[in-house]
This record gives sequence, C-alpha cells and structure tokens, in this order.
Amino acid sequence: MEYINIFIKSIFVDNMIFAFFLGMCSYLAVSKTVKTSAGLGIAVTFVLLITVPINWVVNKYMLAPGALAWISPKLANVDLSFLSLIMFIAVIAAIVQMVEMIVEKTSPALYNSLGIFLPLIAVNCAVMSGSLFMQERAYNFGEAVSFSLGSGIGWFLAIVTIAAIREKLRYSHIPPALKGVGITFIITGLMGMAFMSFMGIKL
Repeated sequence: MEYINIFIKSIFVDNMIFAFFLGMCSYLAVSKTVKTSAGLGIAVTFVLLITVPINWVVNKYMLAPGALAWISPKLANVDLSFLSLIMFIAVIAAIVQMVEMIVEKTSPALYNSLGIFLPLIAVNCAVMSGSLFMQERAYNFGEAVSFSLGSGIGWFLAIVTIAAIREKLRYSHIPPALKGVGITFIITGLMGMAFMSFMGIKL
C-alpha cells in the first residue's frame, strides 16, 4: 500500500512541474505539439525509472556512511556521501546517452524534432531531483522505483497537457504581449493551483 501511496502522490501531489516547477526549461520549449511532448515525456519517464533505482543502489552500497562495510569491516567508517552529486550525474548522463542512441535509431523524426532537448535530459533538474529526493527521503528500493515511475508519469502528464492546450491556443485571440511563453506561464500557474486540490486526498 505504501508503494501505491508514493506512486499516486508523486503524480498528483508532488508533481515535478506543478508542485516544484522542476524541468521547466524543456517543459516550456518543447510543449508546442502533443506528439513531440509525448516523445520527450516518455524519454524523461524512462530515464527517471532507470536512474533513480540505479542511484539508490549506488548510494546504498557506495556513498552512504558505512556503505562500504560489505567490502571490508575496515571501511565501515568511510563516508563518500560528498560524491553523491557527481555519481548521480554520471549515471544520468550514461542513461541519457543510451536513450539518445535508441531514439535516433528507432525514430529519426522524433529525434530531429526534439533536437538539443533530448541530450539535455541529462541536465534536466526534474531527473536529478528524482535521485536527490530519493536520497533525502531515505526510500527503500521498492519505494524508489514507485517514486521514479510516478514522477516520470507526472512530468509526462504535465507536458502533454500543456502541449494540448497550447495547440488549441493557436486558434484563440490572445493579447500580443502574452503570446508564447507568457500565456504558457499563466496556464501552468492555474494548472498548478488545480493540482493543489489533490493535496487534501488521504490514501
């Protein structure tokens, strides 16, 4: 039950976009069409689902205080937690490189439409925050998997929803000063307020 709770909460209550405004750069830049947004959303979800559990293992057995005790009792006092950021980034960069190669081979059209934003998943703060939240909240492995999948789906839901709205906005009369990013920020704020209503739900 706790896994389901974390999963649902990470989608609706602790949504990376609407609760923490993480990953806004690609969220704003790519969310012009639903097709492209869905492709990026799936890629971010996949990267989160792979990197957070891997980083959990890295943190548990390499970085946390006393994590190296399984190698030798002499290393029980070693604390490598100061390397967390570097190690997490290395894992994320490696997985993103793999995803980039897969997308390029399987869907050249999507690869070209995403452009620079596909490799920039490596520096997407939503992806990095997934690993940092996992570490800060001391999740076990199952909770880390539930959290990573829920966070990815939440980010996917956010970018696809705003892309669908922006497609409709092309046919709307918007003041020139608000066209583009301006109206997108306003709608994102309204959607964030709407998602706040989920905070009252108790599982």
